[in-house]
Amino acid sequence: MSAAHQLVVLIDPVARRIDGESVRIAKDVLCAGAQAKICWPQDPEEFARALARRGGRRTVVVGDDQALLRTVTLLHKERELAEGSLALVPVGPAASLDLARSLGVPMGAVAAARAVLEGTERRLDLLVDDSDGVVLGALRIPALTRPAPAAPPSVWGTCRSLVRTLVRAPAPVAAAMAHRLRVEADGVLLTDVDRPVAGVSLASADGLAQVVVHGRAGERARAAARVVTVSGAVSTGGFRYRADQVVAGPVRTRTWTALAGAWGLVLPG
Repeated sequence: MSAAHQLVVLIDPVARRIDGESVRIAKDVLCAGAQAKICWPQDPEEFARALARRGGRRTVVVGDDQALLRTVTLLHKERELAEGSLALVPVGPAASLDLARSLGVPMGAVAAARAVLEGTERRLDLLVDDSDGVVLGALRIPALTRPAPAAPPSVWGTCRSLVRTLVRAPAPVAAAMAHRLRVEADGVLLTDVDRPVAGVSLASADGLAQVVVHGRAGERARAAARVVTVSGAVSTGGFRYRADQVVAGPVRTRTWTALAGAWGLVLPG
């Protein structure tokens, strides 16, 4: 029997808690169409151990974007991403499945489970950073924000409590602040800390890191490179970034490298 029909199914505990019915449906469809070993890890440590014991079976993750990201990260750290392909049955709230949707994974337990059994592997790019983190989708260093100044107190002290009961004041609007970042793409300087920017976005495509530096006036500087390094000004204490909906940092500097076709995901043919 081929590896495509010998499965190890890792059921994320969050998925089981949030939508047990979809988990049951996915399990039934997979077991009906393949020789499936079902694993019910209770925590990240058990998840990692079950993944390490997968043998030659194809790995199927039942869970949300974070479960998929955890799996790819573990395999990357063990340098085992090239050994076989992954499959995903997305289970979770819609907001937790944005990455799966963007990758082309069918939404719905039955459709996704059938794609696991009948689909084909597609090799996908990814970004890895200098701390062994991975980015499957998009990464963004957003503009900094600071709260708007609070409104001055009312001079009509005797009416203050009445006004508060009748009128709910709007929340202060956050004001954008520019970043001071140094961005290099394959050694070419795109911007430096003496030129404030509104933010930076990064994604892998066509085997390269596609980087966009967003200027304060709406202008954009673009580049495609294998290696992108971003450094923050010393005075700012580094920068934070959002990768695959996960916020990381602050870090003083970070380098991302694009890996072409680094991992395989089973998708509808």
